[in-house]
Amino acid sequence: MLPFSKPNQLVHNPEPKGTTQPEQATVPGQPLLALHDSAGVDKLLASELYAHDLETMAPRLWIMTTFSSANINSLHRQRVKGREILITEDPRLHLVWHHNRIFIKPIPRCLLSHEFWQKYLDKSSDRLGDSRERLQRVALGFLRTYRYLIQHESDLKIAQQDNLCLIPQDVDWPSFCRFASGLANIEDAEVSGRYCYGELRLTRLNIYAPVLLRKFHYEQIHGQYSDFFGRLFGPVLFIFAIVSIILNSMQVELVVEQLTAAQWRSFWMVSRWFSILSLGGAAMIAAWLALLWLWVFLDEWVYTVRRKRGKRWRYHGQPPC
Repeated sequence: MLPFSKPNQLVHNPEPKGTTQPEQATVPGQPLLALHDSAGVDKLLASELYAHDLETMAPRLWIMTTFSSANINSLHRQRVKGREILITEDPRLHLVWHHNRIFIKPIPRCLLSHEFWQKYLDKSSDRLGDSRERLQRVALGFLRTYRYLIQHESDLKIAQQDNLCLIPQDVDWPSFCRFASGLANIEDAEVSGRYCYGELRLTRLNIYAPVLLRKFHYEQIHGQYSDFFGRLFGPVLFIFAIVSIILNSMQVELVVEQLTAAQWRSFWMVSRWFSILSLGGAAMIAAWLALLWLWVFLDEWVYTVRRKRGKRWRYHGQPPC
């Protein structure tokens, strides 16, 4: 299918007016790649769109995020959440977020050209051979993410800011609305596995990467030793403080047992009960935090499993077990 409501192109190929023959035309946005070069286009689309790691992890991505392709915040909502929008040309990082940052890949100009789609990605085309269907599914999934990223005219203005350039400057709001209307009919069955999901959390990808990808991490974000060890400072300090309180309370309890004189009787009672309360309080705080983490972890798993089973029911017409 073509994500266009009518046979035109959303952006134009900036070629000189005299170049009218197909062999002289170039791929939109790629002035050094001839439009008739099928091998070059195949390589270009694979490098621009195909995220091998995420496609490998796709059957298990429901463990890490909401099983919904609509789980994507629009650009103005990203700002409301305090996230900094960073452009990336790596399809592996598209819609991957980490704390207060989210990575978004700009739309390649060739994907906004009706002529390019007809020539290479339409079902009637055989220029890309066996890889056409795979690349078409990836391209449709990638374009569909922009249906959620840009839902208002303000989102389009954010996307066209000079420091982002997610959408070409020559695309106006009415044109994009007509283009996005064709994306609304794309179903999950028509896109690649990765694009059955929306935003992905980088910390979770890094946690599961050793198991699913046989790699130490999905994407290394700490370039300095100080950054790597700095993130461990808070948990280590908390554990050290709890252990210190417990040990000090035990030490006080042992010391006050030696105060048997009558004049120290009151001080002995206060010290003993204070040490017991400190010991119990530290144990209760540690247990409460452990139970809180366990509750959050189980709550996320219950929500994830329900979403997965509910989606299976919608697709296969069977109620969840």
